[in-house]
Amino acid sequence: MNTIQLECFLAVAEHLNFSKASQALKLTQPAVSHQIQTLEEELGVKLFIRTSRNVELTQEGILFMPDADLILKTALSARERLGKHEHFIPFDLGCHNHLELNLLPPILKKLAEEFPLLRPSMHLVPFPSLLGRVENSQLLAALGTKEEQKKSSLSFRKLCSAPIACICSPDHPLAAYPSLVRSQLTGNFIACSPRQIPDSVFTEHSQILIHLPPENRYLTDSIESALTMAKARFGYTLYPDIPSAREPGLCYIPVTDLPKVSFGVYFRHNHDHPVLKRFISLMPQMLRDG
Repeated sequence: MNTIQLECFLAVAEHLNFSKASQALKLTQPAVSHQIQTLEEELGVKLFIRTSRNVELTQEGILFMPDADLILKTALSARERLGKHEHFIPFDLGCHNHLELNLLPPILKKLAEEFPLLRPSMHLVPFPSLLGRVENSQLLAALGTKEEQKKSSLSFRKLCSAPIACICSPDHPLAAYPSLVRSQLTGNFIACSPRQIPDSVFTEHSQILIHLPPENRYLTDSIESALTMAKARFGYTLYPDIPSAREPGLCYIPVTDLPKVSFGVYFRHNHDHPVLKRFISLMPQMLRDG
């Protein structure tokens, strides 16, 4: 598959006419037809239905359009970038959820001012897979909590200690308390999948679920879903509280007899990336300011 094939495909898909497509591309009509034919042979599907009167996209052609557009734009962008000899600085970060993503805009803005060629990329990855991607150099670093029972070959830089908070809507009965202890946690509980929350937090979720009847249990596949249900007044959930990552419209009440969790950055021991060093040095202050 090459860019000429993709350009021909997209031109014919736009005009639904081989003659008009060839004029737009400044190629002969047989050349355009040849490129479409070789692309169809490579993909193993028909992309167009051609009759003597009109041209129509097949279902496969319709499905292929966004892929072709993305591949072509990526290839042209790479060609332009390399032609200008720009040395962009890739910065691939891993996060578990949108709460962690909420921490990044201020620091990325600061880093972009200091490193104009910075090209950050954020990846949402479930808990069991995230550290492996850092170890395999698929990601430069990852945000996450320190799980003492798990050994890792990565370095961990602690950024803050986060109390586990009861998270609920402002009109929930528990929202009236400035702080809580475990024995005060009552009512409907919204639990998360273990792939989407730290092990230490999932342990607390499990302990609460054990003592609840089925009608008081709600199970979700992500912390974002749990917070949405908390906003809708289905119940409360538990999660480490980092103020600058809070979801608006909810109350966060610390549960004082639950252990705090260490939140920080995982990265490889031998990595000497200038942006990563700056990221690690700036992050604690950004969290305090937040």
